Amino acid sequence: MNILIVETVWMGRERYGVFDKMLLTAFSILPTLQARQLAAITPKGHSVTLVNERYQPIDLAGNYDVVLINFTTPTAPRAYEIADAFRARHIPVVLSGIHASAVPEEAKQHADAVLLGRGEPAWPMVIEDLEQKTLKPFYPPVPYPAGQPLPATAVDLPGFVLIGAVEATRGCPYHCDFCPETHLSGSQPFYKRPVGEVVEEVRRLPQRLVMFYDGTLTVYPGYAKELFSKLAGLGKRFFCSGNVDVLAADPDLVRLSREAGCLAWFIGFESVNQQSLDSYQKRTNRIEEYRQAVRNIHANRMAVFGSFMFGADSEAPGVFAETLRVLEDLRPDVIDFCILTPLPGTPLFVRLEKEGRIITRDWSRYTLNQVVFQPKQMSAEQLLQGTRWLYAWFYSPKNTVLRLARGLRLGVLPFLVVAGRNLVATMGARRLLENR
Repeated sequence: MNILIVETVWMGRERYGVFDKMLLTAFSILPTLQARQLAAITPKGHSVTLVNERYQPIDLAGNYDVVLINFTTPTAPRAYEIADAFRARHIPVVLSGIHASAVPEEAKQHADAVLLGRGEPAWPMVIEDLEQKTLKPFYPPVPYPAGQPLPATAVDLPGFVLIGAVEATRGCPYHCDFCPETHLSGSQPFYKRPVGEVVEEVRRLPQRLVMFYDGTLTVYPGYAKELFSKLAGLGKRFFCSGNVDVLAADPDLVRLSREAGCLAWFIGFESVNQQSLDSYQKRTNRIEEYRQAVRNIHANRMAVFGSFMFGADSEAPGVFAETLRVLEDLRPDVIDFCILTPLPGTPLFVRLEKEGRIITRDWSRYTLNQVVFQPKQMSAEQLLQGTRWLYAWFYSPKNTVLRLARGLRLGVLPFLVVAGRNLVATMGARRLLENR
C-alpha cells in the first residue's frame, strides 16, 4: 500500500521564509517522535511518505491507499480539514495522537478509524484490516509486554534533519494534572528500554545532535547514569529533560551527562509559587532547590532550558513580578513562558469544565499562549498580558545580550545552541507581542 503519514505542526495560516525555516530546523524539535515511530513500525513491503506540514505542502490530490494523521490539540482543526479532504476522495483516514485519544468520538467524525494511545503496536493491525477490508472504528491501545522493544526511530525523513530523535524511557510516574501524556489512553506508568539497545540506536543515527524525547530521564537515576556512562565516547551531542529534585541533589548524574555529550537540560520549573506546584501534583519541584539544580548544570558547562506556566488558582497578578525576581537569581539560558492550558483528557480539563470555567472549545487556541479558561484570582486579560510582559522583559535586546555573554562560558557548541534557541524564542516572542 501507498501510505501517507502526516505530522501536522500548524501555525495558523502562517508560512515561514527560508531563514526562519533554517533556524526552526536547527534549534527546534522537529518533527515529533511518534510520527517517526509509526513510520518505522510500518510492515515492510509498504511505501511510506512522511510529511511535516510546517515545511512542505501536503499533496491533497496524491494517490494514497490510506492517510494517517497524528496531531495534538491546537492542530486539531487543521488535522480535521486535511482528513475531510482525503475522505471526500474516498481515501481511508486514520487519526492518532494525544487529542484523538482524549476525544475519540469527536475525532471519529473526521476519520474511518481512530488509533488510541501511543498506537504503535496496533498500527500493523490497522494496515492488515485495511488490506482485508475489515477496518474497525477504534483501535484501543495495546500495552507493551515486558521486554518488547520500542520501535526504532532511524527512518528516512524528507529534507535536511539536523537533530535525531530517540526515546530511552516512556511514561512518567508523577501524573501532573495538566499533562496530557501521563493521562493518555492506555498509558503505562513507566517503561525502561535496555540501555544497550538505546546506545546502539543512538550510535546508528546519522545525526550528531540527538534529542531524547523522554518526559524525564531522571526518574531512575541509576538507569540514567548507566546510560550516560555508555553513551560517552560515541561522539554524539544531545539534549534531554530532567526534574529539579534529582538535578539539584545528584551532581554525579549531571557530571556524567556532560561527559556523555549533553549540551542542555530541559526543566519544567512551572512556578515560583509552591502552592501552585502542589496543586499541579508537581512533586519533584521544591522552589528552594531551583538554584542548586541550575548551578549544577552550569558548573558542568551545559545550558538550562526552562519553562514557567501561569494561571493556577493560587496565583494573583503579583506572580509575574515574583517570577522576574527569581529569574534574575536563577539566570537560565532559555525560558518558555506558558499559560496554563486545560488540554482535553487531563484532570485539569475535567475540573475546570465541571466548574464552568472553560471559555472556549476552539482547539486552535489551545497553544499554551492564549487564555482558554477563567482564572480565579485575576482576569483573563491580566493573565495574558502578564505572561507577555515577562516574554518582553526576558527577550529584550539588553537581557538577551547579557544571557549570550554569560553563555560564552559554557563553550562553543553549547553557546551556539543557546544563541540559536534565544533567536528562535525572540522571533516567537516578537510574533506573540505583535498579535496583541
